[in-house]
Amino acid sequence: MYEKQAKIYPRAVGGVFARWRWAMVWLTQLVFYGLPWLQWNGRQAVLFDLVERRFHLFGLLLWPQDLVYLAALLVISALVLFFFTAVAGRLWCGYACPQTVYTEIFLWLERVTEGDRQARMKLDAAPWSARKALRKGGKHALWGLLSLFTGFTFVGYFTPIRELAPATLQFGLGPWETFWILFYAFATYGNAGWMREQICKYMCPYARFQSTLIDQDSLIIAYDTTRGDPRGSRSRRADPKALGLGDCVDCTLCVQVCPTGIDIRNGLQNECIGCAACIDVCDDVMGKMGYAPGLIRYATARGLAAGGDWRQMFARLGRPRVWIYGALLLATSAAFVAGLAARAPFAVDVIRDRGALARPGELGGFENSYQLRLINRTEQAQAYRITVEGLPNLEVLQGDRAATTAAGIGHTGVRLLLPPADVAAVAPGAHPVTFVVRAVDDDERTVATVREASTFFVPR
Repeated sequence: MYEKQAKIYPRAVGGVFARWRWAMVWLTQLVFYGLPWLQWNGRQAVLFDLVERRFHLFGLLLWPQDLVYLAALLVISALVLFFFTAVAGRLWCGYACPQTVYTEIFLWLERVTEGDRQARMKLDAAPWSARKALRKGGKHALWGLLSLFTGFTFVGYFTPIRELAPATLQFGLGPWETFWILFYAFATYGNAGWMREQICKYMCPYARFQSTLIDQDSLIIAYDTTRGDPRGSRSRRADPKALGLGDCVDCTLCVQVCPTGIDIRNGLQNECIGCAACIDVCDDVMGKMGYAPGLIRYATARGLAAGGDWRQMFARLGRPRVWIYGALLLATSAAFVAGLAARAPFAVDVIRDRGALARPGELGGFENSYQLRLINRTEQAQAYRITVEGLPNLEVLQGDRAATTAAGIGHTGVRLLLPPADVAAVAPGAHPVTFVVRAVDDDERTVATVREASTFFVPR
């Protein structure tokens, strides 16, 4: 428990899955670093404006009242994780998780400055010299610059990045922007440069509960013990069967390329992030030895036990667990899209005047006063017509029209009057009423309608 953490020196590897990992690195980082610079209708396309409490996602404008959509996105993300884990294990961890992506980038910078595995091990074991200081300093300088740029980009999602960039160059950042750039840079530098596999092994909860999401028919990275054991070294020309050996030459390259330092030959372990580096390097060794590839491969536990029948493995991918996750994911996604499509272009909050529930009207009858808060969810100015329903002959005495600026919030006072002739027909107390607010165009045609419930109080 108190043993010093042994440093892992992952070896560089090439192959099909390595190319897929780097494709995901490029894709995710192009999206992350490039998205804040995109413009949409004269503004930043993706901007979470905490000061104005407005969240812009291309043509979609969200307010804090729309947090239900964020909750729906989190549910969809969880279902996506459950679905793909049930099908093929830790695909997210191996190819798209920010910890994996940035560790891959930082390792590449480390190889550029210090060399591959053996060179890095020799450099760390060597006494300090000018050459060692230069290589180590160059590596940390590159790590630091990338971390700072990552922190700057992260803050650019909350502060318009085209304003943030000149302020950064002129040392004119505010205290909060400075704090979060440095904080996120420090987190990136520490997690991807120093902690690396420790995040995956000890801090990430996903490794702990993945065993509840997979079963005997989930695709995992597995070593074929039937084919590979007994292990042992031999020459390329030797016949392994004559030597009583399996196909595994015990080169340990699968351990050397593993970013978490495990031996996949010992079976599935929660430290395995599913990056498939061991598959690439093992297939390369098998090719050099003249053996068939796939000693380490994507397979299912049930399939391996049955002799590796691919047809049986793929047939079991459509099992009830996968169908249930898929159905829930499809239903939730459809509800999310339908909710966004049916979302009104504005919202209304009705606030009663608590100081005076009701008062006599100037010409008789009773008045109730309200404040209407109109939230414009579009980026065009809107005009509104306000009417009320619920009590016979109840009329809007004041405030039947209102307007809001583009993506703005408007307030208007509304007075409702119950005429004297109708007072006797209405019992004392609170009566339900409905405010009908219509967004209208320049020709007074209704564009959208929102109905908001309230009460009208009639005194004794």
